[in-house]
Amino acid sequence: MRIAVAGIHTECSTYSPVLMSVEDFRVLRGEALLQADYFSFLDADGVEHVPLLHARAVPGGPVSQPAYEAFKTEFLEGLKAARPVDGLYLAMHGAIKVDGMDDAEGDWISAARAVVGPDCPVAVSYDLHGNVSQRIIDQIDIFAAYRTAPHIDTCETMLRAWTMLVEALRSGTRPGVAWAPVPVLLPGERTSTEDEPARSLYGRLPDLDARHGILDANLMVGYVWADEPRATACAVVTGSDQAAASKAAEEIAASYWDARKNFRFGPVTGTLDAMLDIAAGAATKPLILADSGDNPTGGGVGDRADVLKALLARGWKDALIAGIADRPAVEACFAAGEAGTLPLRIGGSLDSTSPSAEVTAKVVRLDDPGSLAERQAVVEVDGITVVLSTRRRPYHNIEDLRRLGLDPQSSRLLVVKSGYLSPELAPIANPNLMALTEGVVNQDIEKLTSERRQRPIFPFDRNFEFTPKARLSARWT
Repeated sequence: MRIAVAGIHTECSTYSPVLMSVEDFRVLRGEALLQADYFSFLDADGVEHVPLLHARAVPGGPVSQPAYEAFKTEFLEGLKAARPVDGLYLAMHGAIKVDGMDDAEGDWISAARAVVGPDCPVAVSYDLHGNVSQRIIDQIDIFAAYRTAPHIDTCETMLRAWTMLVEALRSGTRPGVAWAPVPVLLPGERTSTEDEPARSLYGRLPDLDARHGILDANLMVGYVWADEPRATACAVVTGSDQAAASKAAEEIAASYWDARKNFRFGPVTGTLDAMLDIAAGAATKPLILADSGDNPTGGGVGDRADVLKALLARGWKDALIAGIADRPAVEACFAAGEAGTLPLRIGGSLDSTSPSAEVTAKVVRLDDPGSLAERQAVVEVDGITVVLSTRRRPYHNIEDLRRLGLDPQSSRLLVVKSGYLSPELAPIANPNLMALTEGVVNQDIEKLTSERRQRPIFPFDRNFEFTPKARLSARWT
């Protein structure tokens, strides 16, 4: 039994002017794919895995056409060379935007289907913030998506999709997919599964899995910062019985629709000034402030200096900002050397509309892992420590800070470019504050430009009726 494995995984804010290139992706090929931690489950008696290509990037702006076409061409050439295969597993995200193209996942999966033919089952795994289309559903046989946000079940989700594929091949049965779009589009920060009502909605999905004729039930929140027609929430169900799968999809869709007005931000949330006022009056530490509008794990550019400027204006001391993407600033720090002092412009290096700060900085630490793109610098500016990175990246893991000689729990205020906090940072936040800052993943979604979004859709529109109606994959009719 031969199963080909591949995929492309990122999410793209259509409001970002910064296109992603090939260099933004971590690419796994061949045996390196099989040895990656998140593909470690690819092991079963009688199964030969054929690893092709998996390209994954920190979320950002749209992917450039040349980058996407390069990955797609390599994938398809590898898939053609691998034939015959008995099954195809694609590890996807679901919210890629390719410059000048709608529904990149639909394009990728359709092209793969054309290569493997109609008889080969195709399984996909998705982020729950992915966007689904009928084109995608019509090409697949198996679908599984994350059930947690923050995402702590990535490997488990991939395992669910792969296991269904292996079982289908062993049993000779063919699952099918039903889905039900829901005209609701909310940000992940309002729909975290750590909070109600999402906690209960996702908590019911395993019970649906146990029903006769149901293999895997999913609720997709969708990706709100994609101004494109397919952006919407939906229910997606993999099953062995069309009626049961359709009924479950409609139930999930109805439950999400009924709860649409009850979603709220989990942490204390407000304007940047309001959050800094709370921080100034707090006696606890570390306070963790999420700079939500510039969150790179949500598609933010990651180069804005709004919070730094606000802290400097307040004369704040004992703060750690992790971090700001600014390659020219990092290069200037390396030229100055550790302990060097230099005038520095921080911020606005990727997006010309991003605010920057003109400061005098002391270089505290330089980190050179051997690649220019991975260089980092730690500087001190008037009592504020700032981490600068060459490339766009989040600082959501404690080890990322410890590598730089920084202890996130020792600072009075830790600022991270994030929405809801990562599973490592949330437990140490004392308290957790989320600032509704500006940026290409601004949480004020009702004011987002909607030129191509399907309407009506909540919360952009509020006075309309909706009754969910399941649709089947063309492969299941």
